[in-house]
Amino acid sequence: MRTIDAASVPFGPWDSKLLNRNSKVQNTIRKSMQKTVVLNVVGLTSRLLGAHTPRLSQWATQGKRATITPVLPAVTCTVQSTYLTGKYPSEHGIVGNGWYFRDESEIRFWRQSNHLVQSPKVWDVARSLDPTFTCANLFWWYNMYSTADIEVTPRPMYPADGRKLPDINTHPANLRPQLQADLGQFPLFKFWGPATSIESSQWIANSARWVEERHSPTLTLVYLPHLDYCCQKVGSDPQTIAQDLQEIDAVCGDLIEFYEARGAQVIVLSEYGITPVSKPVHLNRVLREAGLLAVREELGRELLDAGASQAFAVADHQLAHIYVNDLDVLPKVQALLEQVDGVAQVLDEDGKRAYHLNHARAGERVAIAQPDAWFTYYYWLDDDRAPDFARTVDIHRKPGYDPVEMVIDPKLKLPKLKIASTLAKKKLGFRTLLDVIPLDARLIRGSHGGLPTSLADAPIVITHQSEFLHTETLQAPDVYSLILQHLCGAEETRSTSHPSTLTD
Repeated sequence: MRTIDAASVPFGPWDSKLLNRNSKVQNTIRKSMQKTVVLNVVGLTSRLLGAHTPRLSQWATQGKRATITPVLPAVTCTVQSTYLTGKYPSEHGIVGNGWYFRDESEIRFWRQSNHLVQSPKVWDVARSLDPTFTCANLFWWYNMYSTADIEVTPRPMYPADGRKLPDINTHPANLRPQLQADLGQFPLFKFWGPATSIESSQWIANSARWVEERHSPTLTLVYLPHLDYCCQKVGSDPQTIAQDLQEIDAVCGDLIEFYEARGAQVIVLSEYGITPVSKPVHLNRVLREAGLLAVREELGRELLDAGASQAFAVADHQLAHIYVNDLDVLPKVQALLEQVDGVAQVLDEDGKRAYHLNHARAGERVAIAQPDAWFTYYYWLDDDRAPDFARTVDIHRKPGYDPVEMVIDPKLKLPKLKIASTLAKKKLGFRTLLDVIPLDARLIRGSHGGLPTSLADAPIVITHQSEFLHTETLQAPDVYSLILQHLCGAEETRSTSHPSTLTD
């Protein structure tokens, strides 16, 4: 078990209240905590609960449901860090799925070290209250090198010959061969890319059962991303994604029955809702045409040169951090972006503070898209000059999030043959590109990251421990307190002063 010194955990208001419930808490070991499981069903909203999710819907009617006012940006890494720390990005530092690492002059997405999260996690606080407490983190992000007792997260292998091989990282390390021996190789290419399917969420669910049967952690965090794929590719109309809803409903239903049979309390929640979009916005092309963004040519193709640019955008769904290396052009950048069709707001320092994004990692300005728009990372002006990775699935090399990676280029006449022949060449050791991704951002039909305008599209939380839900709308940081309440059986709730921005 990896532990931290309880004295080093900076408790928040709710934690202090819990510790001081009676005078004996400070001097005695707290009673054992209640076994709790959190199922993170990405993209689940009230709009999607219904005829196509019979098991989740029936389970929800037996408990209590609340909507969550999401943090900005409402994206995976930021939301999960908020849920697990009870802090806003201004404190925990996760301002998006990626950002500009100023000391390296590099844009980096999907980093995995938990050391990037600058606040204690819910499991740190729980362990300080009960030394027998254990936590298993199954695929929630920033999973590596944390203080959780058990960790399982995707971690592909990248041999020098250019291949990308499916794999996972675990703690303890010996879980890795055991898990894949029993469950098969983690289906990485079903987890992200054009071949995404229920197989990845099913594998994660199976790994959760495997860990529970062998280790029985006090708190288990399970990430189920299936709805993320279909809702971005085709939109979130329940009829259009009926099969996907039925598939994730079956996975969740089985997990809930499994855990409840073992005496666990189950919390079902989501990170964000995905709403329809029809307007991709290319902020970096706007900045380039204004002479503010620099590129470097390599073999006839163009790479964004962040360090040499006066200003550039790090696009992340419906939010973009605008980094301005030359502060003299800051007024020009602000005025320029405010005129872009599809941009709803450009946050200055006061605006960032209002949305709890006033952190050193954030851009000098932050752009928020209109509800029907989203931001691409595209910076080239001619598709023939696009970098070679643009047409591939390459989440670490691209200087921004690219949902088009889930789509096969419709212009390819025989895509399956091309994929098969390319993979065969890779297996033989040849260096070659699996360039099957289109450069047409109009193909994306759903996005997230901004704050939803309707309760029906907000993330939700469901629990059978109804006594812990005292309101119909929670602020995102309150999920942390809700998890602790389930673990400790406490009745207190942390008060907040942030009014909901959602409407019926």
